[in-house]
Amino acid sequence: MITSLSGSVLKVGRDHLILQVGGVGIQVWVPARVLGQVDAVGRPLTLHTSFQLRENGVSLYGFGSEDDRDLFELLLGVSGIGPRLALSVLSTLSPDVLAGAVAREEPAVLQRVPGVGKKTAERIVFHLRDKLAVERGPAGLAMLSDVDAEIIAALTSLGYSVVEAQAALQRLPADAPPELDERLRLILTLLGA
Repeated sequence: MITSLSGSVLKVGRDHLILQVGGVGIQVWVPARVLGQVDAVGRPLTLHTSFQLRENGVSLYGFGSEDDRDLFELLLGVSGIGPRLALSVLSTLSPDVLAGAVAREEPAVLQRVPGVGKKTAERIVFHLRDKLAVERGPAGLAMLSDVDAEIIAALTSLGYSVVEAQAALQRLPADAPPELDERLRLILTLLGA
C-alpha cells in the first residue's frame, strides 16, 4: 500500500500532478486545493495518498493532509461514490464545510458539487453523520450561523465556489455587523465584486 509520496512536481494537469519520485514519474489525482498550492514545476511536494485498485485500472489519489485522505476514503464508503466523485466533493467543498453540512443534515450544500444529485447528497449525509462525529469530534466541526450559511448560498448562486465563499467569510473582521445584507455587502466589497 502506498500511503505517501515525496518528490518534485514534474507536471501539473487540470486534475492531476505527475510527481517525480526517485527518477520515476507517478501520476497522482489531486483535489483543486492541492493544485492551488503548487506554484511551480520542480517544487518539492509531499502527498498523503490513497491507492485505488478498480476493475478498470489502478489509480493513486493524493492529498495535502492525512485528514483529507481519510475523508476521501470515508466518501468512498458511500454507495454510488467512486474515487472521481469523492475527489470532486473535496475539490468543491472544504472539509469543514462538508463536515458542517453533514452535522446539520443539509444535503443541499452537497448538491452544489458537480455530479452530486439529491439522492447522492442524502446518502452522503446519512453515511457520514456518525462517522464524521467520531472521526472529527465536535471541536472539528466549523458550525456556521444561519446568516453565514445564507451568505454562502448567495455567493455560490453568484458563481463563487463554496471554498471561495467560506474563505471570504473568514476574511470578515470580528466586528462585522451581524445582519445578512450588511455582511453580504462587506464580503462583496472584499471580493472586489
